[in-house]
Amino acid sequence: MLATLTVGPDNFSAAEPDFVEMLPTIRRVASYAFRHLRRAHREDLLAEVVASAYAAFRRLVERGRAALAYPTVLARFAIRQVRDGRRVGSKRNVLDVMSPYGQRRKGFSVRSLGEGTKCSAWEEQVAEDRRASPADIASFRIDFTAWLKRLKRAKRQVALRLAAGDTTSEVAGHFRLSASRISQLRAELQQDWDLFQAMPATA
Repeated sequence: MLATLTVGPDNFSAAEPDFVEMLPTIRRVASYAFRHLRRAHREDLLAEVVASAYAAFRRLVERGRAALAYPTVLARFAIRQVRDGRRVGSKRNVLDVMSPYGQRRKGFSVRSLGEGTKCSAWEEQVAEDRRASPADIASFRIDFTAWLKRLKRAKRQVALRLAAGDTTSEVAGHFRLSASRISQLRAELQQDWDLFQAMPATA
């Protein structure tokens, strides 16, 4: 928690700024600068901006120039520092793969698995099957996606629900159909899938 900075009367008069009072403005400017980022990432960067702005404020106070500290100016300075990969208490390291500075200098980015891709429920089910090898999973994803494209929209939606692990009753309730109709569609889909698997692979 940031506390109000207290220094001697020779360096800091009552008329000079209080960093705590500047925090709302600093956060508002930083929030706008990082408004397009995911919330979790944005909050991390906001914390970095506040820390960087406070460090800059401290330097001004130590030089007897606290009266020159304006919240907007401090915020913009801190935003530039953060975007440049400069973090308070750590040095920039171009060899650190988790460092934004290193990622920018080397032209790559680090993302969590699945980030940036829309993974459907049935794909998650396949990935969780520990009995399947990576090759089996990759092959099934290709075949299943190709098979889904052959189906009419209504059947495809039912197939996706069933593949995701929904029960017959759950699928019936979702599409407002009878459980017997879903059971019938399940059998038809199974037959169609078996026929698709029996088809010779195309070059």
